[in-house]
Amino acid sequence: MKTILAPIEDHSLLHPALETALLIGRIFGSYIEGVPISVNLPVALPIDIAIGISSVLDPVTRRDMVETNRQNFEAFMGARSIPRSGSDTAGPSYGWHPGELMSDNDLGSHGRVFDVTVLGRPSGSVNHPRLATAEAALFESGRPILIAPPNAPATLGETVVIAWNASTETARTVSHAMPLLARARRVVVLTFEDWGAREPSGEALAHALRRHGMTVDAVHNPATGRPGEAILSAAASLGCDLLVKGAYTQSRLRQMILGGATSHILAHTNVPVLMAH
Repeated sequence: MKTILAPIEDHSLLHPALETALLIGRIFGSYIEGVPISVNLPVALPIDIAIGISSVLDPVTRRDMVETNRQNFEAFMGARSIPRSGSDTAGPSYGWHPGELMSDNDLGSHGRVFDVTVLGRPSGSVNHPRLATAEAALFESGRPILIAPPNAPATLGETVVIAWNASTETARTVSHAMPLLARARRVVVLTFEDWGAREPSGEALAHALRRHGMTVDAVHNPATGRPGEAILSAAASLGCDLLVKGAYTQSRLRQMILGGATSHILAHTNVPVLMAH
């Protein structure tokens, strides 16, 4: 994972997200690019709505937001002695994407040329990362995202838990995770009775990963009514410092109405989560 995209917005979880991005950057000697982001703006707005979001529309304000975000990002990297890209170093480096504020949708497109996009844990709370940003990166980039927990982890990828439901999305996420899985001390394939498809089984995935020289256990748990809660609980009990899970293996509409593992994990995880759709 040599290229990392870091969306930069003024919220309270920016530093944990950057710390998590830097953890990967140190592991792989990666280039980390900061990019200033903002909400998607429709082409046409009713006048009363436009007045209500005038600060986001105002060109001067938008330029100020870009400058503030750039300063925050560069101050973070400077405080940790991370050099700008182009310097003669074998370790991580950083750069800043030039230009105006990037919308969530444009961020998703931009992410197609990066190995992973790292974001803070989204919520509907004020001054928190926005779910729309995470979903744009998930559905538009074709690449994985890494959700950083509110408290930056001390390690990442030493004990990796794969929440396996035999879905296409989870298989794709496992493929994206291979560089991290190859470095893990322990990999656990976690399954639950009556969650997801029966085949391929968790043991089948574990067997396949062992062929790559990995130390892998398969853990099968009883059925649970709330897979998201059960996954996070099991991951914590296993000492997980990275959770790998396919995102939205049910539709977003179904998850909004009935709830789902992805929605719960996005809202509640306290460990880094690698997701892809």
